[in-house]
Amino acid sequence: MKIVLVGATGTIGKAIIAKLEKEHTIITASRKGADVMLDMTSVASIQAMYAHVGKVDAVIVAAGAAYFGPLETMTPEDNQQSIDSKLKGQMNLVLLGLDHIQDGGSFTLVTGIMMDDPIKQGASAAMVNGGIRAFVKSAAIEIPRGIRINSVSPNVLQESWDKYANFFVGFNPVPAEKVAQAFVKSVLGGQTGQNYEVY
Repeated sequence: MKIVLVGATGTIGKAIIAKLEKEHTIITASRKGADVMLDMTSVASIQAMYAHVGKVDAVIVAAGAAYFGPLETMTPEDNQQSIDSKLKGQMNLVLLGLDHIQDGGSFTLVTGIMMDDPIKQGASAAMVNGGIRAFVKSAAIEIPRGIRINSVSPNVLQESWDKYANFFVGFNPVPAEKVAQAFVKSVLGGQTGQNYEVY
C-alpha cells in the first residue's frame, strides 16, 4: 500500500512507521524533516501535498496542535488554534483528499482521551477531539467508493509522561507502540466510523 502519514516525525508517527514500513510505502508529511512539507492549517499546503503524492491507498493523521490553558483566561484566539489545526486541519485532509484516495482506501484521524476523561486546562483540546470523533462517525455513512474512515484516541503516552504527568494526575499512560497498533488496525482492517480508544 502507498500511505501518507501526517505527523510522521512525532512519537506516535515514528511508532506507526515502525509497524508499517516493511510491507508498505510510507510517504511522510510534516512541518519539517519529512518527505513532503505540510502545514495542515493551510488549505493550499494540503492541496500541494496531494498534488505531489498523487493517488494513495491511505492517509494517516497523527498530528494536530491544540491549545492548553485555563478556561478562565482562554480567549477566542487561543481556542481558534485548536480549531484551525486539530479540527479543521484533519477535516480538510479528508475533504481535499477524497479524490486522491483509491477505491476502498482509508483515512485514519486522531482524537484523544480528554474528550472522555477531562483534565484541567484541556477544554479546547477536548472540544476538537470530540468534534473529530463526531465527524468520523458521520462521514462514514456517506463517504464514497468504499473508502473507510476511523479515528484513534490515545491516552497520554508513556514516552511523554515526564513532561505531562502533572496534567494527567491519576492516569495510566500507554506506550506509543500500543497506540500505533490501533492505527494499523484502522488502515489494514475492515471497520469504518470507529474511534479506537487506547486508554
